[in-house]
Amino acid sequence: MSRRVIGEGGRSLILTNLEKDLYPSYGFTKAQIIDYYRRIAPFILPHTKDRALTLKRYPGGTDQIFFFEKRCPVHRPDWVQTAEVQRNDREKMTACLINNMETLIWSQNLASLELHLPLHRAGLPGTPNAMVFDLDPGYPADVLSCAKVALILRDLLADLGLASFVKTSGRKGLHVYVPLNRKKASYAGTRTFSKAVALILQKSYPDLVTAKMAKNFRRAKVFINWSQNDASKTMICVYSLRAGERPLVAVPLAWPELETSTAAGDPEKLKFLPSEAISRTEKEGDLFREVLTKKQVLPYL
Repeated sequence: MSRRVIGEGGRSLILTNLEKDLYPSYGFTKAQIIDYYRRIAPFILPHTKDRALTLKRYPGGTDQIFFFEKRCPVHRPDWVQTAEVQRNDREKMTACLINNMETLIWSQNLASLELHLPLHRAGLPGTPNAMVFDLDPGYPADVLSCAKVALILRDLLADLGLASFVKTSGRKGLHVYVPLNRKKASYAGTRTFSKAVALILQKSYPDLVTAKMAKNFRRAKVFINWSQNDASKTMICVYSLRAGERPLVAVPLAWPELETSTAAGDPEKLKFLPSEAISRTEKEGDLFREVLTKKQVLPYL
């Protein structure tokens, strides 16, 4: 078993099993995973800051059993920042906050490949910073079908005076975010608004879109999952890895880029490996930065 001590932020981290291949179908070790998160840290940390992390851990690799861990592990280093958050049953629990590089790397030493976060910061549990539309294709619909819906959604939101931003899910879907960043924003408001928009698109594009969650309604259509706008739900963080055969990343896209990819008809153009995610950020910066800063008010429908 490999074991290495590194220094980050003036603190020591003990990293173990660095040679472990956590993506055995592709070949991507824990050392490579940690290196990816270290390099993407300047871009991902603003999005994880002060948000209660749900760890999704793959200790045996992506082809083995995984488990979710909402409570911050009791064996955490004393420098890992935490927050007390409310569970659905009103019981409080201690959650991890990834507010710095050393905590990000520590989380990856636990093989928490995927970083799942709520739409609100821990200190304001009833105030979402954004509204999200989770676009999930039902076979044989695919990510290109999601792209068509995302572009329709973008134009509808623009007509309502709302800017929106899109990212890949790192799997087969897309996520469209509408930044709010206002203290008066509420989950009741975002849930009502997103459901109304989903129903409008379902009515306008019945062969392409469904707002119904049941699997039998979703075949060959794109399900707009508006129910993600809830304080108890989490979304995959932008720039997070996803578990699968390949180490794909949830990557933000520019709208013209999505238009070009849709026109090309190649779903592979909407899949990004870690090296591609890093090169994109080095060239373009964080295409999701305005999700954290842009202030918008949802209009009445």
